[in-house]
Formats: sequence, structure tokens, C-alpha cells
Amino acid sequence: MVTSDRGNRRVVIAMSGGVDSSVSAALLKEQGYDVTGVSIQLYDPVAREEGCRSKTCCSLDDVLDAGRVAKKLGIPFEVLDLRAEFKQIVIDYFIAEYAAGRTPNPCIRCNDLIKFDLLLKKAHEMGAGLLATGHYVRVTQGDDGLCQLRTGLDPGKDQSYFLFTLSQQQLSQTLFPVGELEKKQVRELAASFGLSVAHKHESQEICFIPDNDYAGFLERNGVQPSAGDIVTLDGRIIGHHSGIHRYTVGQRKGLGIAWEHPLHVVQIDSCNNRVVVAEASELKRLQLTAGGASWIQQPKSSEFSATCRIRYRHTPAPCRVVLLEAGRFEVHFEQPQTSVTPGQAAVLYDGDAVLGGGWIEA
Repeated sequence: MVTSDRGNRRVVIAMSGGVDSSVSAALLKEQGYDVTGVSIQLYDPVAREEGCRSKTCCSLDDVLDAGRVAKKLGIPFEVLDLRAEFKQIVIDYFIAEYAAGRTPNPCIRCNDLIKFDLLLKKAHEMGAGLLATGHYVRVTQGDDGLCQLRTGLDPGKDQSYFLFTLSQQQLSQTLFPVGELEKKQVRELAASFGLSVAHKHESQEICFIPDNDYAGFLERNGVQPSAGDIVTLDGRIIGHHSGIHRYTVGQRKGLGIAWEHPLHVVQIDSCNNRVVVAEASELKRLQLTAGGASWIQQPKSSEFSATCRIRYRHTPAPCRVVLLEAGRFEVHFEQPQTSVTPGQAAVLYDGDAVLGGGWIEA
């Protein structure tokens, strides 16, 4: 059984400046918690000045919004500068993964190592036993006393995919006040609390790339474009590319190749600096291998049935999971899945409960 600090009424709420974390802070105060709001500065705001504030999170404008909400609620508020840590942990990882021909998910890494590691430690330093966020997930306790991470009540907003790396200790010290609510209810609550962010647009793009120009960002940060071939599955050269970092599995647009049928990227061959393309039918896969496994509920056998998500908006697909050595596992799908992408996460579920997951290797 994991020791929980839920009896400690002091809580730090991670405030992104959006409606979800703002309502979370209001609900916690209403429930009698001793609440302190914290925003984290993750990157230099100069890089975002030309971006649309409605499409990303954690910008300077968002920090100001969070501060205004905290003032409205009458709770202490501070800004934590984690720019150096964020660059090392998230941005450098993002660059290295793309350079190696993989498609990373920086949001999972940020949640894992920034919000639920560094920020949770900061909460403890501030004398708080709990950290709260505006994620749409729920935490319950099983008969064995262990925490269970469950999907958010609103299926359109569920964010459990991003949190599969959380440990039992982290789950026992975290609150998710909006996990039982639908987005419409959250906005209504924001209006009833008189919060200025009630109708604020949602973040959509990666926070540190406000213009959504991944290739430009990578090239400005040291990735050197290296021309190579675009080939078919049988190795025929049918075109050329200006850098594998410009492509991802499943991509159709921007190939610049005239073909009888639409072509899609089916593989990034970083060893040979090649982009492999084929028709859409070749994107389907019945199997994947993942590494770096992290388990919320430790598997009781080396083979078991589950459902698997291979990206955030993917509908969980029935599968059989086979555990391998060194923190790796195989997923065998009942039906072929499209665009299984190395670098993305494969997250496993038992019903609405997250079992764990890993990073797609092949």
C-alpha cells in the first residue's frame, strides 16, 4: 500500500493560465484546501511573441492570466523558472529524437519529469503534501490499496495517455479536480467563479513551437539538413528529401512525388538517410515493440489482454501484450492499426484504467 498525503490540506496547483487549471484552483479553495498557485516558466518568451497565444500553453501571456486568476481567488501565487531544466529534459530530447528519425511526444516527457517530478518536489519544499493539475483524469484506489489512474469522465478531453509514467507515490500525492467533469461544465464553473479565462481558447500546438514549424525549429537548434533519397518498399529511388527531420510516419503531404495513388511515409530509415514511402494500405500494422516500460499496475503474468493507444486521439485497440526482457514488450493487435510511429507512446488499458506503457521502437 502506498502512503498518501491526501490528509494534508496544503496543495500547490500548477496554473497554466488556462480554464482547466484555473477552475481546479477555484474548486480546491471551495473545498477548503490551503491553495497556492504556481506557474512554471519553461522557455524564453521572446521565441513566442509572433505566435498565436490561443494555440499554446505556458507563454508569458498565460503566466499573466494565471496570476490574475490567483488574485481573483485570493490565493498566493508564484512563478517558478525551470527554463534550464526544460531545455535539457524536453527540448534537447525533442531535437535528438527527430534527428534520429523518430517522432517524439514532448508533452509526456514534460509531465513525467517536469510537472510530476520537479514541480512535485517544489510543492514539498513549500510545505504542501499535494500537487494538483487541470488534467482530465481520475485517481481511484483498488482493493489492494494501490492507486489506479483512470480516464477522465469526458471522453473527448481524457488525458490519461500523457500520464502513463506516473508512479504510485506520485499518484497518491496528486489531485485532479476536473477529472470528474465535462469540458462544458468546467467553462460554466469558470464563469460562475467570475474567472476571466472562462472562454479562453485551448492550447493545441507544442508550447515551444508556437508557429508549428517543426523543421524550422529543429534547424535553428542545430539539426543540419542532409539530403537523401525517397524510396519505395523495394528500394527504388523515386524522389529526394532535404532532411529526414522533415518527415514522420503517416505523412502524405509535402512529398513532392507524382504517383498513380497517394503515397505515405511508412518508415524513416535514419541509418541510410532515407524516407520510405508506400500506398496507404502499407501503413497498417498488426504488431509493435515498445521499450522503457512503466507500469502503474504491475502485470501479473507475462502475457495478458488489454487495449492499446498508439497516439493521443487513437481509439484504444484490443490486443495481446507479451512482456520481454529489459523493460520491453510486444503488442499484438486483433485488427491492423494505422501509422504505428517509433518515438510515440504505446499506452495500455484495462477498461478505463491505465496499466502502463512504453515507447514504440519498431
